[in-house]
Amino acid sequence: MISSALPAPVVEAATRALAGEPEHDRTLVLARLRRCWPDLVAGLDEAYGEAAAELAARVAEVAVAAFLARPPALRLLDLRRLVEPDWFQSPRMLGYACYAERFGGDLRGVAERVPYLAELGVTYLHLMPLLQPRPRPNDGGYAVMDYRAVRPDLGTMDDLAALAAVLRDNGISLTLDLVLNHVAAEHEWARRARAGEARYRAYFHIHADRSVPDAYERTLPEVFPDFAPGSFSWDDALQAWVWTTFNSWQWDLAWDNPDVFAEFAEIICFLANQGVECLRLDAIAFIWKRMGTDCQNQPEVHAVTRALRAVARIAAPALVFKAEAIVGPPQLVPYLGVGRYVGKVSDLAYHNSLMVQVWSSLAARDARLATAALRRFPEKPATTAWATYVRGHDDIGWAIDDADAAAVGWDGWSHRAFLSDFYSGRFDGSFARGLVFQENEATGDRRISGSAASLAGLEAARTPDERAVAVRRVLLAHTVVLGFGGIPVLWSGDELAALNDPSWDDDPAHADDNRWVHRPRMDWAAAGRRHVAGTVEHEVWTGLQARARVRATLPALHAAVEPELLDALNGAVLAWVRRAPEQTLVALHNMSDSWQIWPRAAVPLPDPLRDALSGDELAPGDLVLAPYACRWLVRDAREG
Repeated sequence: MISSALPAPVVEAATRALAGEPEHDRTLVLARLRRCWPDLVAGLDEAYGEAAAELAARVAEVAVAAFLARPPALRLLDLRRLVEPDWFQSPRMLGYACYAERFGGDLRGVAERVPYLAELGVTYLHLMPLLQPRPRPNDGGYAVMDYRAVRPDLGTMDDLAALAAVLRDNGISLTLDLVLNHVAAEHEWARRARAGEARYRAYFHIHADRSVPDAYERTLPEVFPDFAPGSFSWDDALQAWVWTTFNSWQWDLAWDNPDVFAEFAEIICFLANQGVECLRLDAIAFIWKRMGTDCQNQPEVHAVTRALRAVARIAAPALVFKAEAIVGPPQLVPYLGVGRYVGKVSDLAYHNSLMVQVWSSLAARDARLATAALRRFPEKPATTAWATYVRGHDDIGWAIDDADAAAVGWDGWSHRAFLSDFYSGRFDGSFARGLVFQENEATGDRRISGSAASLAGLEAARTPDERAVAVRRVLLAHTVVLGFGGIPVLWSGDELAALNDPSWDDDPAHADDNRWVHRPRMDWAAAGRRHVAGTVEHEVWTGLQARARVRATLPALHAAVEPELLDALNGAVLAWVRRAPEQTLVALHNMSDSWQIWPRAAVPLPDPLRDALSGDELAPGDLVLAPYACRWLVRDAREG
């Protein structure tokens, strides 16, 4: 174990590098180096052992050099974030995610559409993969060929930095994907490995025969069994097998090699200096390999992330990390930090379980499973936040835990099968119109693609009443997400109730991937209808906009506050309380299509009750909830 004390040679090297900087910057960077050094060396020591000391000194130089290259506007942003370290936990946060080419055409086009986002109240924009990928197929951009270049059809790195500046001027933080587990087979590192360079062969898991791959395969699940079976691929140029978890042209990186860590430390600092404020750490669960396991969620994953976060905190403290770890609750919270790592790994993580439980409750017209599952969810560190969402760019996998299902008297396998049938429209009476994605006949697992509005019944609606009910479902689902805490993220088009894209498979590159059904190009004519009363677009847009504005005023929705699930006294109602020092909030959500009653005695607030969503003061007595209705009942501390 190496010492957590900052070595004198590291201080001396940093001091020399910073010699030409203003005194206040020299002082700040050295202070950050001292503050972050223990986290850096602790993470590196756990992951790299004897190589940790040299690696720590090496990446400390990377961080200082990155600071020297950091533009003045971003240095100022660093200071603002240090003064307000909980900025991303604020109830003012509202996220939006989209593909740049499908939203604005290119990066300059996205910049022109920033007023649209600002009108909605967006403060966080996640642009889906835009770093230079391999030619198609490229897994929607997740097969990166160059981390320091933008796709030519979208613009240049200068265009990205300019967009980040426009967003920053409008109070919107830019998030990009950083693919950690793998690179494209055409990446420079892979090309040099094929050319026989020993240094770069060591960046990958390369095996001359099948003995080691076969040993790993015994415990490895298949991620894409339909079109990418197995986890290793033969490469003729290498004359060897290479680890490829996702596709044959996505080569897994050997993160046990310190050089790989150092490469990504530089990449992270480079992207931060373009104005990126959040990095979504893609496929992070997979980066560390261990024989005899499923090679996911290994302890070294969290150690490596802690060390990378320390590098970022030295160079660019305005940057935060978001873990893309779609795993079970016990495995998820460590991505935010537990034990000695509490609050020192990623700052954000996706709450996939909340999304699954929203759709489960709507299909079953029953919130008891959601209550049981969310109640058992481990608490996160108070300095972190969930990214919550109704749906995203990916498919929906029915992550229903058997124990949670059993707690309400259900069979987990049967309920998962029901959800797959319901949301693919196969279940009699279903309102949903989704598509089955990646059916696994051996396990019965079927995931679902589809836009939020199509899954909520708008596509199937044939009468004004059916359309009105579908809109209520859309708004209910988003209200759950908006009121849970963290950063609620809207998927592009959902703010306008966009339906499934009927032409999703016209592009041959997408024809075998029906997830593109819910990744339509932005319909700007539909966006224009957001201002036309009586349209579905207007009702959903104004409903979400109003909820976001109310949310921004409620201290109880700060991400540091944990929701406490209330007993399911009425099985159709999902209910929780959030207790902040300044305010207590009770959220009630009728997940059914019938009127429901919630006992007044089960609302832990004194009279009079005020509904923040409607602004109304409620009459005494039990609360009556219309189909798919929501209440945010609040009591401020000053009210007693």
